[in-house]
Amino acid sequence: MITSTNNNQIKNITSLIKKARERKAQRLFVIEGIRAVAEVPGHLLFAVYYVEGFSSSAEGKAFIADILAKAPEVSMEEVAKSVFNSMSDTVTPQGVLALVKMQDFTLDDVVGKTTGKVSHVMILESLQDPGNMGTIVRTAEGAGATGIIMNNTTVDIYSPKVVRSTMGSIFRVPHIVASDLESTIETLKNDYRISVFAAHLKGEKFYDELDFTGPTAFMIGNEGNGLTDEAASHASSYLKIPMEGQLESLNASVAASLLMYETHRQRKI
Repeated sequence: MITSTNNNQIKNITSLIKKARERKAQRLFVIEGIRAVAEVPGHLLFAVYYVEGFSSSAEGKAFIADILAKAPEVSMEEVAKSVFNSMSDTVTPQGVLALVKMQDFTLDDVVGKTTGKVSHVMILESLQDPGNMGTIVRTAEGAGATGIIMNNTTVDIYSPKVVRSTMGSIFRVPHIVASDLESTIETLKNDYRISVFAAHLKGEKFYDELDFTGPTAFMIGNEGNGLTDEAASHASSYLKIPMEGQLESLNASVAASLLMYETHRQRKI
């Protein structure tokens, strides 16, 4: 049993929770909660930590048996309650935490080429709110999006708050960070023949007047400033979402959800 917060494993977990730099360097991230850890694919589990006494309960015994069944080689560590509480990122810890390996997705994965799906891509520029990010990932799975592309100033998709809000969708929605977003957009248009639509105040047509049945991608910008002019200039065309009252725009995740589900609707007709 780990009984000290000075234990190197505990220090490393704390570092992975707090620092995107460490997550990227180690290609590991932290996920908490019994259900959340249970949803992790076995090949991605690196280590599992559980609070003292958990393994003696019926729920704990069943959980540990299930984890070992899908990941026989995974490291399992019991942790003293005070230590577990100190390293947890949640207000009311459930007593289970895991280190998870990041997946290596490619642009082919994101556009659906590897699965044979018609491209349905979300392009995110500099989103900052973890809740928005997590909601977009979760909605992407529900609406059948093929994947997500982010620039490197978008909130880290592997931060604990984003991971929690995806509710497991992070394992099922292909995603990549583009070091050069504008160049990647051009690749989508020229190499993959994808129509790239920017949600923009200058849009001339409403989103429900356009055809998304072919290979499609949508650009969503920063919550406060929207898309930069540089990024928006690479779109195939602009679209707008109808607004009543005095609103100029919607929450980023709401706008993204509308576009994803309109695409889903059109393709189901």
